[in-house]
Amino acid sequence: MKFNYIFALFLLSCNPKAQDSAIKSDALKTEFSLPKKLKEVSGIALSQDQKTIWAIEDAGNKNVVYGLDLKGNLIADVLVENTENNDWEDITKDKNGDIYIGDFGNNENDRQNLSIIKLDLKNGSQTSTKVVQTTKFHYEGQNEFPPKKSNLLYDCEAFVERDGSFYLFTKNRSKGFDGTFLVFQIPNKEGDFEAKLIGKLKLEGGFNDAAITSAAINSKDQIVLLTHKNIHVLSGFTTNDFNSAKIQKISLDHNSQKEAVVFLDDKTLLIADEKDKNEGGNVYRFGL
Repeated sequence: MKFNYIFALFLLSCNPKAQDSAIKSDALKTEFSLPKKLKEVSGIALSQDQKTIWAIEDAGNKNVVYGLDLKGNLIADVLVENTENNDWEDITKDKNGDIYIGDFGNNENDRQNLSIIKLDLKNGSQTSTKVVQTTKFHYEGQNEFPPKKSNLLYDCEAFVERDGSFYLFTKNRSKGFDGTFLVFQIPNKEGDFEAKLIGKLKLEGGFNDAAITSAAINSKDQIVLLTHKNIHVLSGFTTNDFNSAKIQKISLDHNSQKEAVVFLDDKTLLIADEKDKNEGGNVYRFGL
């Protein structure tokens, strides 16, 4: 069975239509349940020493970053003092270990106060932190707030940092959903910027298959996009052009409100979902 799975991955990587294929896998395993106070997890990141999982919640929740150990125990509640949680939708780090939160949730596509904040966040012993850099932005191509219902492409729940730039992957909320999403690039600097449109791509399937909720990048410059039912691995892109990116769709064989993903190592993901009445509220391990 292991050989067949590896062989299938090989065929997929060689197939020019790989982005139209799906790999079934039973590799999604529950790692631990999230603490009760983390009911609406929207992003997770791993500390530079790989001992702490930083977790955030989205709109309607506190401006707090929660620290968990690798067994799921809550070890820190870090208040971010000089900001508000308008709609925190993802958290990431750069190669130096600096932590960033994407305050860019935009369900109605009408926000004009979008930002990415950098925190002075070093370890789980902190009880508070401050914003040390604010990157404000607006999207190239968005001229109406909100646009027409057929063009609601400016919500975002997913980003990564790579070589001094942020890369944002939007969540399609358009009427007549077709899996289209946009990729924007923003400099990792203090200031107010126009987010540059560098890609327009499409994922297969309906909303739960193809609406992007989080992103992560590994040391090999593979980017994973998370949806409720799948992960999508992006490769073959260039710094300023994602239109040439190859997309591999991998089924998780599991449907829940998955909202957060991070690489534990280059071949292993941690994925978190929100808690509802019947399921969720867990962190899962998934091997690529």
